This record gives sequence, C-alpha cells and structure tokens, in this order.
Amino acid sequence: MQSKFISYAVIGFFIFIALVTFSNSTFITLEPGERGVLFKRFSGGLDKENVYTPGFHVVAPWNNMYIYQVREQQLEEAMEVLSTNGLNIKVDVTVRVNPKFDKIGELHESFGRDYLNTLVRPEVRSAVRKIIGRFEPEELYSSKRDEVQQLIQQDLEKSLDENYIDLKATLIRDIELPDKVKNAIEVKIEAEQSSLKYKYVLLQEKQEAERIIIAAQAKAEANAILSSSLTSNILKDKGIEATLELANSPNSKVIIVGGGDSGGLPMILGNN
Repeated sequence: MQSKFISYAVIGFFIFIALVTFSNSTFITLEPGERGVLFKRFSGGLDKENVYTPGFHVVAPWNNMYIYQVREQQLEEAMEVLSTNGLNIKVDVTVRVNPKFDKIGELHESFGRDYLNTLVRPEVRSAVRKIIGRFEPEELYSSKRDEVQQLIQQDLEKSLDENYIDLKATLIRDIELPDKVKNAIEVKIEAEQSSLKYKYVLLQEKQEAERIIIAAQAKAEANAILSSSLTSNILKDKGIEATLELANSPNSKVIIVGGGDSGGLPMILGNN
C-alpha cells in the first residue's frame, strides 16, 4: 500500500512539474517577415542551427526567443569624404539590405539585432571613403558617378556577404562639391562643349568644301570628255538632225543647206 502511494506521489509530482512548466511557458507567434533564434539557458546556449519560421511556437520560460525582421530594410547615410586630391566632398548614400534567413543565429551572435548600426553603417562608411578616394572631384561630378556607385556596391556586397547580410542595392543620392570647385568644373565643361561645337562646325564646312571641289572636278572631267568627242562630222550629223526636225515644223521658214561660215551646217534665215 505504501509502495503504491509512493509511486502515485512520484507520478503526481512529475505531472505537477509538467503542468507548471507548460502553464508558465511563453507562447510566441512569429509574423510573416520575421525569423527567430532561441537561446537555451540550460542546454547549450544559443541554438544557431535552428531558425524559427513564421507561426506559433512554445518556448520554455527559462529560454529566450530573439526575433528578427528579415524584410528588406533601408539605411541612409550622409557623410563627408576626401577625394584623391584631398578635397572634402559631401556624399549621401542609400543601401537596401536584409539578413540571410538561415544565418540569423550567426548574425545574432556576432552583431545582434541592431546590426544596421553595428555592422552595415560602418561598412557603408568604409566602402564610400575607400572608393571616393580614388577619383578627382570633376569625375565624381560628371562622368564617373555611375562607376563610383557600382564600385561601392561591389566592395560593400563582398564585406556584408561575409557577415550574413544580403545587399540588394546601393544608391548615391547626391554628391556635393564646394561651390568654388563646382563653378570651376561647370566653366570648364562649358568651354569644352563650345570647343566641341566649333570643331563640329569646322568639320561640316570642310566636308561641304570637299563636296564642292569633287563636284567641280567631276563636271570638268565630263566637259573634257564631251569636248574631245565632238568631231566636225558629229556636229554635221547633229545639224542635219536639227534641220529635219525644223523641216517638219508647221511654221514657214527658209533653210540654206551647206556653205558659209557654219562649216556646211544648215542655216535658218527667218520664219513667218
């Protein structure tokens, strides 16, 4: 009888512990766009291998669930950097990032939930300084802006990928130069455009002159060929053809054939 009582007492104790544990458990619902990583206080610490997906989860009260937003997030950074000639340049940069879904545990252990400030922001500043420092102010203002943006993207993409972050886009919103430098660059660009326009006009005039010369040469060559081919016999034949056409005309006329200064060609004295 006593042994049965002890058995029931032990079973009851375990049931009681189970009920207390369950009743004190934390009920967590992860929304779409969220992931969770569990810290097990008494059994191994941070569970980096298992990432909790959206849905309902039961967590023992002595464990902690760290919830991460995994939707794309935007970070805007305004900073001053030095160009290759040591000039201060203001740059506004925007990056769009999100943590790698299956690496939340590693990200939490290395940087925590404030990874935008502890990881992304410093990496953005480092990449912008490094890339901008390779270029002259004039290049940043005009021709090389897209190239600078692409180089920053490539540099930043590599460093963030190594730290469990996907970089979706890097955008340079604005590059601001000191007014004196900006004005000097604009004057130089305007002068270059005027020079290019002048060169274009000269080229057009040169091409037109060449066209006129070529046309004149062609005409001269044609006249020379025609003159060399017009013999006296050919002229007489042409005169006879013209006389026949005039003879068939309904208007009255007087035609003398041969003699005179016309080399034997028909001569028209008059018509009525």
